[in-house]
Amino acid sequence: MKKLTIILGAASALLLGASSCKKSFLDEKPYSSYASSTVADSLGFEASLVGLYQYHSGTLAWSGDQGFPSVWQVGTDVANATANQQGVEVPYYNYQQLTSTDRGSSIIWSRYYALVNNANIIIENLGSTSSLGPVGKRLVDAEARFFRAYAYNTLATLYGRVPLILKTVTGVKLDFTRNSLDEVNNQIVSDLTTAIAGLPDLNAGNSRVNTANKPVSRANKYMAMQLLAEVYLRMGKNDLAEQQAQNVINSGKFSLIRSRYGVRAGSAGDYYSDMFVYGNQRRAQGNSEAIWVLEQENPNLVPGGNTDAAQQRRVFGAAYYQIPGMALADSLGGRGIARLRLSNWVLYGLYRGNDIRNSQYSIKRRYYYNDPAYPALIGKQVPFTGADTLFRICPSTTKWGAFDPNDTFGYAMIKDFILMRLGETYLLLAEAQVKQGKLADAANSINVLRTRANAAQVSASDMNLNFVLDERARELVAEENRRMTLMRTGTLVERALRLNSNDAQKPITGLTATNLLLPIPLNDIQINKDAKLEQNPGY
Repeated sequence: MKKLTIILGAASALLLGASSCKKSFLDEKPYSSYASSTVADSLGFEASLVGLYQYHSGTLAWSGDQGFPSVWQVGTDVANATANQQGVEVPYYNYQQLTSTDRGSSIIWSRYYALVNNANIIIENLGSTSSLGPVGKRLVDAEARFFRAYAYNTLATLYGRVPLILKTVTGVKLDFTRNSLDEVNNQIVSDLTTAIAGLPDLNAGNSRVNTANKPVSRANKYMAMQLLAEVYLRMGKNDLAEQQAQNVINSGKFSLIRSRYGVRAGSAGDYYSDMFVYGNQRRAQGNSEAIWVLEQENPNLVPGGNTDAAQQRRVFGAAYYQIPGMALADSLGGRGIARLRLSNWVLYGLYRGNDIRNSQYSIKRRYYYNDPAYPALIGKQVPFTGADTLFRICPSTTKWGAFDPNDTFGYAMIKDFILMRLGETYLLLAEAQVKQGKLADAANSINVLRTRANAAQVSASDMNLNFVLDERARELVAEENRRMTLMRTGTLVERALRLNSNDAQKPITGLTATNLLLPIPLNDIQINKDAKLEQNPGY
């Protein structure tokens, strides 16, 4: 089918064009249509479903604005921008610049509404097809609804009340209005409830393969349960969130990684860092903790095997190669350019004792000269002096590191995206328990992770929301969308200013309660001439 990406207000493009003095300028000559193409058979639905994964991975791998991954991290409690910032991330620590014309917010808004529309096309066409039986229809509907719910949960978390669009946009529409948050939330819950009932039990009955002729990770019911737990937490329905998290944990389908495995099991490392090694991330590769892994293939080996050119390694990795005597190496994670660096709080205040999540294999803190062209330096430690500590050899996470010998410049990242894993499930469970006053239960949930991490045990008296958010940083730093977590919990302002206000190079400025929501893109408000699309307060 023809892939359509409808953005709120995009219909105005039909009304704009180059000026002309000829009457022929008024002649209609459509090059595309807003109408959805009919999906007539199982192959069409399969291609459309794969398109949802492709589109979502294209958002995660967005390279048109190379600093885009920084939008989710800098200006929070866990990260700061560096001298090598790209631009799109600036308003997310210098909040005075976060206005309704912001580029980052515009990308997020348009990409997730396009994902909604593409899911709507699939759901809508199911009603008119006779090529799928009841079982096939149920599976297709469930998979599309999972993505629609995922998109709307993102939009509701970041923008609050948003237009709820459940039918494909088939023409110019300039009268969007924002639905109540209850309406949006109820639709998300409905879609996820349907998804849980209709999606397969992990990969049961799923024999699909990717372009490399290998089994692929597609939507399963536990992905929908995990997302629903997060949605219920945002809604304040903490007992229901606890139930969904327990469903995932008690399913017996997943287990925390507690021993070495995979492609580097016999090399230096530890079992926690093994999860993030290229070639170890998928369930089929031994990652028993993985609930949802959005898979990418090395495009140098599998043409078309990945989407866009993901920038996470370049954003998170130190620019060590710029120091004379340092050469690019797989052991150093390939070529990073440090568009951000972990905050002082993460590096010096977050971890205690021998927490394995803070080992040299997870956070690189020391660098040693390795370039054969500088034989007198080989093996000596690179000194921490001057600005190098903030950019070239700043301590950095290894979670995104990977080296592709076919792309030593390292423009694109070849690693998979681990979007959901069991470690986070325990943290969602603990959050739900804290919010219900079940502090002893919350401590037990947290201690499951701390036992795995060789960290000191905690008790009920330690339990509050801030501790859970601290533990999320210990467990999920550089993995989770930290901005979304802090916006969902309403803690962005307090935590960012309390824990990360001492950066001398790129300090957080102008952060207020206004920034607990993002601005609705001004362009969409202006062209929505037939109804009022309200802006969020303060923008």
